[in-house]
Amino acid sequence: MTRPWVVLKYGGTSVATPERWAAIARRAQALLPDQRVWIVVSAISQVSNRLESAIAEALAPGVDVGDPIPSFEWIRERHKELAAGLGLDDAEYQPVRKLLSDLKRLLYAMRRLGEASPRARARVLSFGELASTWLGRAALSRAGLDAQRVEAPSLLASTPDDRVPLEDRFLEANVDVRQDVAAADDAADGHDVVLTQGFIAQLPSGDTCLLGRGGSDTSAALFAALVGAARLEIWTDVHGLFTTDPRRIPTARLIRRCSYREAQELAAMGAKVLHPRCLAPAAEFDIPVWIRNTGDPDGPGTEIAAQAGDEPAVLAVVRRQGVTLINLSTLSMWGQPGFLARAFAPFAELGISIDLVATSQSAVSVTLDHIPGGIDGGAFGRLRQRLAEVGSVEVRHDCAVVSIVGRRIRTVLHELGGAFAVFAEREVHLVSESSEDLNLSFVVDEAEAGRLVADLHQRLLPIQGRDGQLGPTWELLDGGTAPASTLAAVAPWWPARQEELLALAKDGPCFVYDLPTVRARASALREKLPSVGARYYAMKANWHPEVLAAIADEGFGIECVSAAEIDHVRATLGDVPILFTPNFCPVIEYAHALAAGAEVTLDGPHLLQAAPDVFAGQEVAIRVDPGGGDGHHEKVVTAGAHAKFGHPLAALDEVIAAADAIGARITGLHAHVGSGILKAGSWSRTAERLAATRGRLPHLRWIDVGGGLGVVERPGQAPLDLDAVEANLRPLRAALYGLELRIEPGRYLVSEAGVLLAGVTQVRRKGELRFVGLETGMNSLIRPALYGAWHGIHNLTRMTEPNVGHHHVVGPICETGDILGRDRLLPETVAGDVLLIENAGAYGRVMSSRYNLREPAVERVVR
Repeated sequence: MTRPWVVLKYGGTSVATPERWAAIARRAQALLPDQRVWIVVSAISQVSNRLESAIAEALAPGVDVGDPIPSFEWIRERHKELAAGLGLDDAEYQPVRKLLSDLKRLLYAMRRLGEASPRARARVLSFGELASTWLGRAALSRAGLDAQRVEAPSLLASTPDDRVPLEDRFLEANVDVRQDVAAADDAADGHDVVLTQGFIAQLPSGDTCLLGRGGSDTSAALFAALVGAARLEIWTDVHGLFTTDPRRIPTARLIRRCSYREAQELAAMGAKVLHPRCLAPAAEFDIPVWIRNTGDPDGPGTEIAAQAGDEPAVLAVVRRQGVTLINLSTLSMWGQPGFLARAFAPFAELGISIDLVATSQSAVSVTLDHIPGGIDGGAFGRLRQRLAEVGSVEVRHDCAVVSIVGRRIRTVLHELGGAFAVFAEREVHLVSESSEDLNLSFVVDEAEAGRLVADLHQRLLPIQGRDGQLGPTWELLDGGTAPASTLAAVAPWWPARQEELLALAKDGPCFVYDLPTVRARASALREKLPSVGARYYAMKANWHPEVLAAIADEGFGIECVSAAEIDHVRATLGDVPILFTPNFCPVIEYAHALAAGAEVTLDGPHLLQAAPDVFAGQEVAIRVDPGGGDGHHEKVVTAGAHAKFGHPLAALDEVIAAADAIGARITGLHAHVGSGILKAGSWSRTAERLAATRGRLPHLRWIDVGGGLGVVERPGQAPLDLDAVEANLRPLRAALYGLELRIEPGRYLVSEAGVLLAGVTQVRRKGELRFVGLETGMNSLIRPALYGAWHGIHNLTRMTEPNVGHHHVVGPICETGDILGRDRLLPETVAGDVLLIENAGAYGRVMSSRYNLREPAVERVVR
């Protein structure tokens, strides 16, 4: 058979529905009969994450051997659901049923043993790909394609180095690149279509090993090399590589074409569309790589080949988080032959990968790319010991690398100068320029990285122009004009009320709150999180009386941060539960809170010692800092060494001693790590840390894991999965027995219920830029200026008209920062139109001001 192979790789979202499998079949049919098709697929979307959770649930302390494993039940139902959608009969589903039985048996064996070896973990985590190919084979058969299902380990073998830690041999394996068309043809057994798994390979022992998370891309490239493919097509849920992460910055533009090295640099420095390791096998055999969107098969994409141009160009600004920086210094380094070899030897011996390097006469600094066992593992501990024999060692965790990626960067340094103003008042720990002139990288604190990327991207990559190299923006390609709320758990309310909202806007700018949306959010929390015993609304998000009443009617208490808020609640709602959680407020406010019947939370021992007459004999709660924060912006991260909130959890004994000294009883423990969190495991991690202290607190009755539940702000973000939050909390019930678990959401309840309406005052052009001016600005909604927050903006007057281009939406305040949205797609807009700004129900009116003596928007309620 002389027809060439084309390798198609499909990720988790691309195999998750019957419609997506139909798209796979159509693509294969389009390539036949001129080519043969080798299809590599991932596990169904979220299954790999759930398999990780299933292992954690199997090993959770305090559970009985026979207790259910919630994530396993989710996995079983998810595969049954897809099989039903594909119309599979019992015989077609039987291989998946057997896999599920084997998986369940393995998980319960882990539970009985109380441990999971790397070998067992690899077997569990391989389940997703094995199951998806059985379902896929049946789906392709029903579409008229006779696909040969091939077990990937039969062709992809890992030959590990004995020096590599056992965990990495099983979970982060390397497979040698080879071309063996005859072996591929033998495996195909005369079929024109082959279906196989990504992510999975085999050790010489015959055991399953994995290529690491994201390894399906690498598998596809290895198969492309093996079969001598004419092309590798990677089908995913975006159109290709973009100039930055489009889910954070929707004005990111598609990169139409780039070279293997440029693409690898983008992937290595933080672009998530490709795994960095997948380019080398394709480059070795000069196999072109196409990236395409499964949901838009005829749309544009990114093409990666040996050469993509020689002209200097900035292609992207990307970031990589979770970076560890090590600085090794010694005066004896100067002029000493072989010093660097001696310094770097422990990294190789311990299997720790170095990324960036910078040297001086007396020091060498490196960032680490991969650490077996992480920063708390044995390998990293031994590394520190070995380096300490050479010189003084300084370690900094929680760093990020922000990189300007392109080609011939050194020749355009003069054009980058103005952009470097973004680093003013920000500490840069290391600067590195790649030897191949492909990137200029800056190591900064992780909390600073998001804003730096946004600012650099805005300065270096134009929204218009360079059309040969750069394509359309993500929002043009991927539906960025749709309301963000259409992707949220609660359906959008405002499009159906266009005429009513336009009528309200005639009297001037206004916030409008939809009470049914508030109630729906509150009801969802109550119903979907049964592990939570009490819910308190953080009223600083929105204190409108009718909003408060709607939330209280859903059974919520109120969390207050000032005496004035307490008075407002008592005047508005009467006798509802109040939790008082202030920060650095006067002692008199604590006394006021206690007199008003509120539960009081302290940030440490200081007030107990300074005002014993106020707290003696009282029940109090302590807000602790669990040591690390989270959130959508550095200014809303409320835990960690630099945050002003909470007492260090490790120093809890200081508070216990201060309370005992005056006879105060610690009945509650509280932590809040940040806001805008969309990671389902955040609250369970906090709960686990707080619950571990109960043996030291004999009067403890409740723990509060804070709020910060995130909402969808822009298209492309997945809403917070409350079912996953509950699945993470449920295994902790035994550890929490006898303790009430509390949460205190604020923005989550009200953000999407509110919009800001403002009339257009004028529309102006300034060179290539379009400006749309509104009758209110940062005096009503300061979040974009303060946090760089993204709010969807729409022309409510012309909702059905097509967009004509990008606009800066600005207000009338005499400040350069009075910009509500940069580069927003809008229809032809004129003075008198009304713009609608989404997600304005939280931290809008409550943070507004009369700056410039301009009155902020008023508040209205709809029912």
